[in-house]
Amino acid sequence: MAATTTINPESAGFNPATKTFHSLRPPIHLPQEDAPISVVDYVLSIRSASRWPDSTAALIDSATGQRIPYSDLLKRHKSLSYYLQHVLKLSRHDVALVICPNCVQVPILYLSLLSIGVVVSPGNPVSTGSEFARLVELSGPTIAFATSSTAYKLPKLRLGTILVDSPDQPSQSDVAAILYSSGTTGRIKGVMLTHRNLIGVVALCRSSAVAAGERASPAVLLYTVPLFHVFGFIYSLNDVAMAPPVVVAMVKPGSSERYDLSSLKSLVVGAAPLGKDVIAAFKAKFPAVELAQGYGLTELTGPVSRVLGPKESKKWGSVGRLYGLLEARIVDPETQEFLPPGKQGELWVKGPTTFKGYVGDPEGTIDNMVINEWLRTGDLCYFDDQGFLYVLDRLKELIKYNGYQVAPAELEQLLQSHPCVADAAVIPVRRETGGVFIYVVTFSSYEI
Repeated sequence: MAATTTINPESAGFNPATKTFHSLRPPIHLPQEDAPISVVDYVLSIRSASRWPDSTAALIDSATGQRIPYSDLLKRHKSLSYYLQHVLKLSRHDVALVICPNCVQVPILYLSLLSIGVVVSPGNPVSTGSEFARLVELSGPTIAFATSSTAYKLPKLRLGTILVDSPDQPSQSDVAAILYSSGTTGRIKGVMLTHRNLIGVVALCRSSAVAAGERASPAVLLYTVPLFHVFGFIYSLNDVAMAPPVVVAMVKPGSSERYDLSSLKSLVVGAAPLGKDVIAAFKAKFPAVELAQGYGLTELTGPVSRVLGPKESKKWGSVGRLYGLLEARIVDPETQEFLPPGKQGELWVKGPTTFKGYVGDPEGTIDNMVINEWLRTGDLCYFDDQGFLYVLDRLKELIKYNGYQVAPAELEQLLQSHPCVADAAVIPVRRETGGVFIYVVTFSSYEI
Protein backbone atom coordinates (compact mmCIF):
# COMPACT_ATOMS: atom_id res chain seq x y z
CA MET A 1 0.00 0.00 0.00
CA ALA A 2 1.07 3.62 -0.52
CA ALA A 3 2.58 5.41 2.46
CA THR A 4 0.13 7.19 4.80
CA THR A 5 2.51 10.04 5.66
CA THR A 6 0.74 13.43 5.68
CA ILE A 7 2.02 15.41 2.72
CA ASN A 8 1.74 19.17 2.25
CA PRO A 9 0.05 19.80 -1.16
CA GLU A 10 2.28 22.85 -1.63
CA SER A 11 5.33 20.55 -1.65
CA ALA A 12 4.22 18.82 -4.90
CA GLY A 13 3.70 15.69 -2.81
CA PHE A 14 7.47 15.40 -2.34
CA ASN A 15 8.75 14.09 0.99
CA PRO A 16 12.30 15.45 1.38
CA ALA A 17 13.07 12.88 4.10
CA THR A 18 12.48 9.87 1.83
CA LYS A 19 12.84 11.78 -1.46
CA THR A 20 9.63 10.14 -2.63
CA PHE A 21 6.68 11.66 -4.49
CA HIS A 22 3.27 10.84 -2.97
CA SER A 23 -0.07 11.19 -4.69
CA LEU A 24 -2.04 14.40 -4.06
CA ARG A 25 -5.26 12.67 -5.08
CA PRO A 26 -7.86 11.63 -2.46
CA PRO A 27 -7.01 8.30 -0.76
CA ILE A 28 -8.33 5.12 -2.39
CA HIS A 29 -9.50 2.19 -0.31
CA LEU A 30 -8.96 -1.39 -1.47
CA PRO A 31 -10.25 -4.64 0.05
CA GLN A 32 -8.04 -6.35 2.62
CA GLU A 33 -5.28 -8.12 0.71
CA ASP A 34 -6.15 -11.52 2.20
CA ALA A 35 -9.84 -11.22 1.28
CA PRO A 36 -10.77 -14.11 -1.08
CA ILE A 37 -12.23 -12.01 -3.90
CA SER A 38 -11.45 -11.66 -7.60
CA VAL A 39 -11.44 -8.54 -9.72
CA VAL A 40 -14.92 -9.57 -10.96
CA ASP A 41 -16.28 -9.65 -7.40
CA TYR A 42 -14.89 -6.17 -6.88
CA VAL A 43 -16.30 -4.80 -10.15
CA LEU A 44 -19.76 -6.22 -9.46
CA SER A 45 -19.76 -4.76 -5.95
CA ILE A 46 -19.23 -1.32 -7.50
CA ARG A 47 -22.00 -1.97 -10.02
CA SER A 48 -24.45 -2.88 -7.24
CA ALA A 49 -23.88 0.55 -5.67
CA SER A 50 -24.44 2.43 -8.95
CA ARG A 51 -27.42 4.74 -9.33
CA TRP A 52 -27.91 3.75 -12.97
CA PRO A 53 -30.76 1.23 -13.42
CA ASP A 54 -30.20 -2.33 -14.64
CA SER A 55 -31.90 -1.38 -17.92
CA THR A 56 -28.98 0.95 -18.77
CA ALA A 57 -26.94 -0.32 -21.71
CA ALA A 58 -23.67 -1.87 -20.53
CA LEU A 59 -22.38 -2.82 -23.99
CA ILE A 60 -23.29 -1.60 -27.48
CA ASP A 61 -22.17 -3.32 -30.68
CA SER A 62 -21.33 -0.46 -33.06
CA ALA A 63 -21.65 -2.69 -36.14
CA THR A 64 -25.09 -4.14 -35.41
CA GLY A 65 -26.54 -1.68 -32.90
CA GLN A 66 -27.11 -4.54 -30.44
CA ARG A 67 -27.46 -3.23 -26.87
CA ILE A 68 -26.83 -5.40 -23.82
CA PRO A 69 -28.23 -3.92 -20.58
CA TYR A 70 -26.54 -4.53 -17.23
CA SER A 71 -29.23 -7.02 -16.23
CA ASP A 72 -28.58 -9.11 -19.36
CA LEU A 73 -24.81 -8.76 -18.94
CA LEU A 74 -24.99 -10.29 -15.45
CA LYS A 75 -27.20 -13.16 -16.64
CA ARG A 76 -24.84 -13.97 -19.52
CA HIS A 77 -21.83 -13.77 -17.24
CA LYS A 78 -23.32 -16.20 -14.71
CA SER A 79 -24.48 -18.62 -17.40
CA LEU A 80 -21.13 -18.63 -19.19
CA SER A 81 -19.22 -18.98 -15.92
CA TYR A 82 -21.21 -22.12 -15.09
CA TYR A 83 -20.56 -23.58 -18.55
CA LEU A 84 -16.83 -22.88 -18.40
CA GLN A 85 -16.46 -24.39 -14.95
CA HIS A 86 -18.84 -27.36 -15.04
CA VAL A 87 -18.94 -28.35 -18.71
CA LEU A 88 -15.49 -27.42 -20.00
CA LYS A 89 -14.00 -28.19 -16.57
CA LEU A 90 -11.86 -25.06 -16.55
CA SER A 91 -10.49 -24.26 -13.12
CA ARG A 92 -8.27 -21.89 -11.20
CA HIS A 93 -4.81 -21.31 -12.74
CA ASP A 94 -5.82 -22.68 -16.17
CA VAL A 95 -4.76 -20.25 -18.92
CA ALA A 96 -7.18 -19.23 -21.69
CA LEU A 97 -5.85 -17.65 -24.88
CA VAL A 98 -8.36 -15.10 -26.25
CA ILE A 99 -7.88 -14.13 -29.91
CA CYS A 100 -10.85 -11.97 -30.89
CA PRO A 101 -11.44 -8.64 -32.58
CA ASN A 102 -13.48 -6.10 -30.59
CA CYS A 103 -16.99 -7.45 -30.01
CA VAL A 104 -19.53 -7.44 -27.16
CA GLN A 105 -18.82 -11.10 -26.39
CA VAL A 106 -15.26 -10.36 -25.23
CA PRO A 107 -16.05 -8.37 -22.03
CA ILE A 108 -18.56 -11.06 -21.00
CA LEU A 109 -15.96 -13.75 -21.64
CA TYR A 110 -13.35 -11.84 -19.60
CA LEU A 111 -15.75 -11.52 -16.64
CA SER A 112 -16.67 -15.19 -16.77
CA LEU A 113 -13.11 -16.50 -17.04
CA LEU A 114 -11.77 -14.22 -14.32
CA SER A 115 -14.63 -15.05 -11.95
CA ILE A 116 -13.65 -18.75 -11.84
CA GLY A 117 -9.94 -18.06 -11.50
CA VAL A 118 -8.87 -18.75 -15.08
CA VAL A 119 -5.90 -16.67 -16.27
CA VAL A 120 -6.85 -14.58 -19.31
CA SER A 121 -4.20 -14.19 -22.04
CA PRO A 122 -5.46 -11.98 -24.91
CA GLY A 123 -3.55 -11.66 -28.17
CA ASN A 124 -3.71 -9.44 -31.23
CA PRO A 125 -6.04 -11.14 -33.76
CA VAL A 126 -3.95 -9.90 -36.71
CA SER A 127 -0.81 -11.67 -35.46
CA THR A 128 0.76 -14.39 -37.61
CA GLY A 129 0.82 -18.10 -36.88
CA SER A 130 4.43 -17.94 -35.66
CA GLU A 131 3.59 -15.04 -33.35
CA PHE A 132 0.69 -17.02 -31.89
CA ALA A 133 3.06 -19.95 -31.38
CA ARG A 134 5.26 -17.64 -29.30
CA LEU A 135 2.26 -16.56 -27.18
CA VAL A 136 1.38 -20.21 -26.56
CA GLU A 137 4.99 -20.92 -25.62
CA LEU A 138 4.97 -18.05 -23.11
CA SER A 139 1.65 -18.58 -21.34
CA GLY A 140 0.96 -22.32 -21.82
CA PRO A 141 -2.82 -22.09 -22.43
CA THR A 142 -5.08 -25.14 -22.16
CA ILE A 143 -7.87 -23.62 -24.25
CA ALA A 144 -8.38 -20.82 -26.76
CA PHE A 145 -11.34 -18.57 -27.54
CA ALA A 146 -11.34 -17.16 -31.05
CA THR A 147 -13.58 -16.17 -33.93
CA SER A 148 -14.03 -18.02 -37.20
CA SER A 149 -11.64 -15.51 -38.79
CA THR A 150 -8.78 -16.14 -36.33
CA ALA A 151 -9.13 -19.76 -35.14
CA TYR A 152 -7.22 -21.25 -38.08
CA LYS A 153 -4.00 -19.50 -36.98
CA LEU A 154 -3.86 -21.27 -33.61
CA PRO A 155 -1.97 -24.46 -32.76
CA LYS A 156 -3.82 -27.38 -31.18
CA LEU A 157 -4.44 -27.03 -27.44
CA ARG A 158 -5.50 -29.64 -24.88
CA LEU A 159 -9.10 -28.39 -24.66
CA GLY A 160 -9.23 -27.07 -28.21
CA THR A 161 -10.53 -23.74 -29.49
CA ILE A 162 -13.99 -22.29 -28.76
CA LEU A 163 -15.54 -19.93 -31.31
CA VAL A 164 -17.12 -16.93 -29.60
CA ASP A 165 -19.02 -15.96 -32.71
CA SER A 166 -20.92 -19.31 -32.83
CA PRO A 167 -23.45 -19.11 -30.37
CA ASP A 168 -12.86 -22.85 -7.09
CA GLN A 169 -12.62 -19.11 -5.83
CA PRO A 170 -9.46 -17.24 -6.92
CA SER A 171 -7.30 -15.32 -4.46
CA GLN A 172 -6.10 -11.80 -5.16
CA SER A 173 -2.52 -13.02 -5.60
CA ASP A 174 -3.53 -15.38 -8.42
CA VAL A 175 -2.55 -14.45 -11.96
CA ALA A 176 -5.67 -13.08 -13.66
CA ALA A 177 -4.23 -12.19 -17.06
CA ILE A 178 -1.09 -12.48 -19.16
CA LEU A 179 -0.69 -9.43 -21.40
CA TYR A 180 2.10 -8.92 -23.89
CA SER A 181 4.50 -6.00 -23.77
CA SER A 182 5.53 -4.27 -26.97
CA GLY A 183 8.97 -5.85 -26.84
CA THR A 184 10.91 -2.55 -26.93
CA THR A 185 13.87 -4.25 -25.24
CA GLY A 186 13.86 -7.37 -27.46
CA ARG A 187 11.39 -10.24 -27.78
CA ILE A 188 7.78 -9.89 -26.68
CA LYS A 189 7.34 -10.48 -22.94
CA GLY A 190 4.31 -11.94 -21.18
CA VAL A 191 3.34 -9.64 -18.29
CA MET A 192 1.59 -11.46 -15.43
CA LEU A 193 -1.14 -9.36 -13.78
CA THR A 194 -2.94 -10.56 -10.64
CA HIS A 195 -6.52 -10.07 -9.48
CA ARG A 196 -5.06 -7.63 -6.93
CA ASN A 197 -3.48 -5.63 -9.77
CA LEU A 198 -6.79 -5.44 -11.64
CA ILE A 199 -8.75 -4.57 -8.49
CA GLY A 200 -6.30 -1.74 -7.95
CA VAL A 201 -6.72 -0.37 -11.46
CA VAL A 202 -10.53 -0.58 -11.23
CA ALA A 203 -10.30 1.40 -7.98
CA LEU A 204 -8.10 3.99 -9.71
CA CYS A 205 -10.60 4.43 -12.52
CA ARG A 206 -13.49 4.52 -10.06
CA SER A 207 -11.78 7.29 -8.07
CA SER A 208 -11.43 9.36 -11.25
CA ALA A 209 -15.14 8.99 -11.98
CA VAL A 210 -16.07 10.02 -8.43
CA ALA A 211 -13.70 13.00 -8.57
CA ALA A 212 -15.32 14.14 -11.83
CA GLY A 213 -18.72 14.38 -10.08
CA GLU A 214 -22.14 12.99 -10.92
CA ARG A 215 -23.30 13.12 -14.54
CA ALA A 216 -26.79 13.92 -15.72
CA SER A 217 -26.67 10.81 -17.92
CA PRO A 218 -24.31 7.84 -18.34
CA ALA A 219 -21.07 8.67 -20.17
CA VAL A 220 -20.43 7.07 -23.56
CA LEU A 221 -16.83 6.06 -24.28
CA LEU A 222 -15.67 5.48 -27.85
CA TYR A 223 -13.33 2.48 -27.62
CA THR A 224 -10.61 3.07 -30.21
CA VAL A 225 -8.07 1.13 -28.14
CA PRO A 226 -7.93 -2.64 -28.87
CA LEU A 227 -9.33 -4.94 -26.17
CA PHE A 228 -6.19 -7.14 -26.24
CA HIS A 229 -4.27 -4.12 -24.89
CA VAL A 230 -4.04 -3.45 -21.11
CA PHE A 231 -6.68 -0.75 -21.71
CA GLY A 232 -9.16 -3.53 -22.46
CA PHE A 233 -9.21 -4.53 -18.83
CA ILE A 234 -10.37 -1.16 -17.59
CA TYR A 235 -13.91 -0.60 -19.08
CA SER A 236 -23.69 10.98 -30.40
CA LEU A 237 -20.16 10.22 -28.03
CA ASN A 238 -18.88 11.98 -24.89
CA ASP A 239 -15.40 10.58 -24.26
CA VAL A 240 -12.72 9.18 -26.58
CA ALA A 241 -9.38 7.54 -25.73
CA MET A 242 -6.70 7.57 -28.43
CA ALA A 243 -3.00 7.80 -29.22
CA PRO A 244 -1.17 11.04 -30.20
CA PRO A 245 -0.97 10.31 -33.98
CA VAL A 246 -4.77 10.39 -34.15
CA VAL A 247 -4.84 13.76 -32.38
CA VAL A 248 -2.20 15.06 -34.80
CA ALA A 249 -4.38 13.94 -37.71
CA MET A 250 -7.49 15.59 -36.19
CA VAL A 251 -5.90 19.05 -36.18
CA LYS A 252 -4.77 18.89 -39.81
CA PRO A 253 -6.79 21.11 -42.17
CA GLY A 254 -9.89 19.37 -43.55
CA SER A 255 -9.46 16.24 -41.41
CA SER A 256 -12.59 16.43 -39.27
CA GLU A 257 -14.88 19.08 -40.78
CA ARG A 258 -17.11 16.46 -42.44
CA TYR A 259 -17.93 14.79 -39.09
CA ASP A 260 -20.35 15.93 -36.39
CA LEU A 261 -18.24 16.08 -33.22
CA SER A 262 -20.59 18.38 -31.30
CA SER A 263 -21.27 15.77 -28.59
CA LEU A 264 -17.57 15.19 -27.86
CA LYS A 265 -16.74 16.39 -24.34
CA SER A 266 -13.33 14.97 -23.55
CA LEU A 267 -10.36 13.33 -25.22
CA VAL A 268 -7.92 11.18 -23.24
CA VAL A 269 -4.49 10.77 -24.85
CA GLY A 270 -1.75 8.31 -23.93
CA ALA A 271 0.96 5.98 -25.31
CA ALA A 272 3.40 8.81 -26.17
CA PRO A 273 4.05 12.47 -25.26
CA LEU A 274 1.83 15.05 -26.96
CA GLY A 275 3.59 18.25 -28.02
CA LYS A 276 2.41 21.68 -26.89
CA ASP A 277 2.04 22.80 -30.53
CA VAL A 278 -0.42 19.96 -31.16
CA ILE A 279 -2.31 20.77 -27.95
CA ALA A 280 -2.57 24.43 -28.96
CA ALA A 281 -3.87 23.49 -32.41
CA PHE A 282 -6.40 21.07 -30.90
CA LYS A 283 -7.71 23.64 -28.39
CA ALA A 284 -8.02 26.22 -31.16
CA LYS A 285 -10.04 23.80 -33.28
CA PHE A 286 -12.07 22.19 -30.47
CA PRO A 287 -12.27 24.82 -27.69
CA ALA A 288 -15.15 23.06 -25.87
CA VAL A 289 -13.40 19.67 -25.67
CA GLU A 290 -11.35 18.84 -22.59
CA LEU A 291 -7.99 17.38 -23.63
CA ALA A 292 -6.50 15.18 -20.92
CA GLN A 293 -3.20 13.32 -21.13
CA GLY A 294 -2.49 10.17 -19.16
CA TYR A 295 0.43 7.82 -18.56
CA GLY A 296 0.61 4.12 -17.84
CA LEU A 297 2.45 0.84 -18.38
CA THR A 298 1.36 -2.75 -18.87
CA GLU A 299 3.65 -3.69 -15.95
CA LEU A 300 1.58 -1.35 -13.74
CA THR A 301 -1.76 -2.75 -14.96
CA GLY A 302 -2.36 0.41 -16.97
CA PRO A 303 -2.83 3.85 -15.41
CA VAL A 304 -0.18 5.68 -13.40
CA SER A 305 -1.29 9.29 -13.74
CA ARG A 306 -3.87 11.39 -15.54
CA VAL A 307 -5.03 14.96 -15.94
CA LEU A 308 -8.44 15.35 -14.26
CA GLY A 309 -10.87 18.20 -14.92
CA PRO A 310 -10.73 21.46 -16.89
CA LYS A 311 -8.35 23.16 -14.44
CA GLU A 312 -5.70 20.45 -14.66
CA SER A 313 -6.09 20.17 -18.44
CA LYS A 314 -4.55 23.64 -18.67
CA LYS A 315 -1.21 22.11 -17.62
CA TRP A 316 -0.20 21.54 -21.23
CA GLY A 317 2.29 18.74 -21.75
CA SER A 318 1.67 17.13 -18.36
CA VAL A 319 0.28 13.60 -17.96
CA GLY A 320 -1.34 14.63 -14.68
CA ARG A 321 -0.84 13.69 -11.05
CA LEU A 322 -0.24 10.23 -9.61
CA TYR A 323 -3.28 8.09 -8.88
CA GLY A 324 -4.06 7.65 -5.18
CA LEU A 325 -2.52 4.20 -4.64
CA LEU A 326 0.88 4.98 -6.12
CA GLU A 327 4.23 6.44 -5.07
CA ALA A 328 7.00 7.59 -7.39
CA ARG A 329 10.64 8.57 -7.44
CA ILE A 330 12.74 10.41 -9.99
CA VAL A 331 16.16 8.76 -10.07
CA ASP A 332 19.41 9.94 -11.66
CA PRO A 333 20.27 7.16 -14.19
CA GLU A 334 24.00 7.55 -13.56
CA THR A 335 24.26 8.05 -9.77
CA GLN A 336 20.96 6.43 -8.65
CA GLU A 337 20.32 9.57 -6.56
CA PHE A 338 16.68 10.37 -5.77
CA LEU A 339 15.84 13.78 -7.26
CA PRO A 340 13.50 16.62 -6.15
CA PRO A 341 10.83 18.43 -8.23
CA GLY A 342 12.08 20.01 -11.45
CA LYS A 343 14.91 17.53 -11.99
CA GLN A 344 14.85 15.01 -14.86
CA GLY A 345 15.56 11.33 -14.34
CA GLU A 346 14.13 7.82 -14.63
CA LEU A 347 10.66 7.37 -13.16
CA TRP A 348 10.28 4.61 -10.55
CA VAL A 349 6.78 3.65 -9.39
CA LYS A 350 5.49 1.54 -6.49
CA GLY A 351 1.97 0.38 -5.65
CA PRO A 352 -0.51 -2.52 -5.56
CA THR A 353 -0.91 -2.51 -9.35
CA THR A 354 2.73 -3.55 -9.93
CA PHE A 355 2.85 -6.73 -12.01
CA LYS A 356 3.79 -10.15 -10.61
CA GLY A 357 6.56 -10.75 -13.14
CA TYR A 358 7.30 -11.83 -16.71
CA VAL A 359 6.23 -15.32 -17.78
CA GLY A 360 9.26 -17.59 -17.98
CA ASP A 361 11.66 -14.66 -17.61
CA PRO A 362 12.73 -14.19 -13.97
CA GLU A 363 15.88 -12.32 -15.06
CA GLY A 364 13.78 -9.81 -17.00
CA THR A 365 11.59 -9.35 -13.93
CA ILE A 366 14.62 -8.68 -11.73
CA ASP A 367 16.06 -6.21 -14.27
CA ASN A 368 12.86 -4.13 -14.11
CA MET A 369 12.38 -4.31 -10.34
CA VAL A 370 14.44 -2.68 -7.61
CA ILE A 371 14.52 -3.02 -3.84
CA ASN A 372 11.17 -2.92 -2.01
CA GLU A 373 9.15 -3.57 -5.18
CA TRP A 374 9.82 -0.32 -7.00
CA LEU A 375 9.36 -0.65 -10.77
CA ARG A 376 11.87 0.96 -13.12
CA THR A 377 9.80 2.41 -15.97
CA GLY A 378 12.69 3.24 -18.31
CA ASP A 379 11.07 6.63 -19.01
CA LEU A 380 12.77 10.02 -18.66
CA CYS A 381 10.41 12.18 -16.57
CA TYR A 382 10.16 14.96 -14.02
CA PHE A 383 7.61 16.37 -11.56
CA ASP A 384 6.91 20.09 -11.37
CA ASP A 385 6.43 21.99 -8.08
CA GLN A 386 2.70 21.15 -8.06
CA GLY A 387 3.12 17.40 -8.37
CA PHE A 388 2.32 17.16 -12.10
CA LEU A 389 4.27 14.53 -14.03
CA TYR A 390 5.92 15.18 -17.40
CA VAL A 391 7.16 12.35 -19.66
CA LEU A 392 9.96 13.32 -22.05
CA ASP A 393 11.01 10.08 -23.77
CA ARG A 394 12.34 6.56 -23.29
CA LEU A 395 15.79 6.65 -21.69
CA LYS A 396 17.13 4.12 -24.21
CA GLU A 397 15.94 6.27 -27.13
CA LEU A 398 17.78 9.47 -26.13
CA ILE A 399 20.22 10.62 -28.81
CA LYS A 400 23.61 11.94 -27.73
CA TYR A 401 24.52 14.79 -30.08
CA ASN A 402 27.39 17.25 -29.58
CA GLY A 403 27.34 16.61 -25.83
CA TYR A 404 23.57 17.06 -25.51
CA GLN A 405 20.85 14.52 -24.74
CA VAL A 406 18.18 14.93 -27.43
CA ALA A 407 14.72 13.38 -27.03
CA PRO A 408 13.48 12.03 -30.40
CA ALA A 409 9.87 12.62 -29.34
CA GLU A 410 10.43 16.39 -29.19
CA LEU A 411 11.78 16.49 -32.75
CA GLU A 412 8.99 14.20 -33.99
CA GLN A 413 6.32 16.44 -32.46
CA LEU A 414 7.88 19.48 -34.13
CA LEU A 415 7.84 17.74 -37.52
CA GLN A 416 4.28 16.48 -37.04
CA SER A 417 3.06 20.03 -36.40
CA HIS A 418 3.74 20.86 -40.09
CA PRO A 419 0.45 20.76 -42.05
CA CYS A 420 2.00 18.64 -44.82
CA VAL A 421 3.33 15.93 -42.48
CA ALA A 422 1.15 12.95 -41.55
CA ASP A 423 3.75 11.21 -39.36
CA ALA A 424 7.46 11.37 -38.55
CA ALA A 425 10.19 9.32 -36.88
CA VAL A 426 13.66 10.35 -35.69
CA ILE A 427 16.49 7.83 -35.13
CA PRO A 428 20.20 8.21 -34.33
CA VAL A 429 22.91 7.50 -36.90
CA ARG A 430 26.22 5.96 -35.87
CA ARG A 431 29.05 7.85 -37.56
CA GLU A 432 32.09 9.84 -36.56
CA THR A 433 30.41 13.23 -36.91
CA GLY A 434 27.20 12.11 -35.24
CA GLY A 435 23.76 12.86 -36.57
CA VAL A 436 20.21 11.67 -37.00
CA PHE A 437 17.96 10.33 -39.74
CA ILE A 438 14.53 11.87 -40.08
CA TYR A 439 11.73 9.95 -41.76
CA VAL A 440 8.48 11.70 -42.63
CA VAL A 441 5.21 10.57 -44.19
CA THR A 442 3.39 13.31 -46.08
CA PHE A 443 -0.23 13.53 -47.04
CA SER A 444 -0.72 12.32 -50.61
CA SER A 445 -1.46 15.80 -51.92
CA TYR A 446 1.79 17.30 -50.62
CA GLU A 447 5.47 17.09 -51.50
CA ILE A 448 8.39 18.22 -49.37
